[in-house]
Amino acid sequence: MDTFVLSILNIVLIDLVLSGDNAIVIGLAVRNLPPRQKNRAILAGTLGAIVLRITLTALATLLLQVPLLKAGGGILLVWITYKLLTPSDDDAAHSGSAHDSFRDAIRTIILADLSMSIDNVLAVGAAAAGHLVLLLFGLSLSLMIIMAGGRLIAELLSRLPWLIYIGGGILLILAGEMIAGDALLSRWLGHTAWLPWLLTTAFAIVLGFALWHPWQRARET
Repeated sequence: MDTFVLSILNIVLIDLVLSGDNAIVIGLAVRNLPPRQKNRAILAGTLGAIVLRITLTALATLLLQVPLLKAGGGILLVWITYKLLTPSDDDAAHSGSAHDSFRDAIRTIILADLSMSIDNVLAVGAAAAGHLVLLLFGLSLSLMIIMAGGRLIAELLSRLPWLIYIGGGILLILAGEMIAGDALLSRWLGHTAWLPWLLTTAFAIVLGFALWHPWQRARET
């Protein structure tokens, strides 16, 4: 019984720590949608994440053997951060309609969950130690945290738009940690504390240059 309770506490702690980044992505992705579409996008994106996490959990052993998996997820997260930080007017010009914006938000949520859920799935799987009930509990808890957190962050962003850049910075830090923590790259580059921060700084500079003109156009309109 003590072991079971300890496993539950471990899973709760893991979910609280690792699900926050997913909530940030959801909040950023749906921030410009109307209230009704915002709730639908959060629900649809979360349902997609449920299917995705169940699949990743079933393939957890195989995922550990895929080279450069975490590095690829980190690069994907950088691209998602770029899309999320692009001014909304620029996004609307590309999307063409509110329906496209709704679909873009769902797609962004699912892609981000794909890139960031690897650590969560593997950590929860390890804490569950093969116990199906604990595993399902961990997956369900993480998704509830993501839904509630995403809705809260979306509301904060609508009131304090400058928080968008803090959220983007957090995602870039996570991307740097994912790439630096990739098993194959770690063997080549070694485990150095400064590498994630170097990668994060490089990503921030590149995205700053890439977003400069869209930001300038948004200010002029």
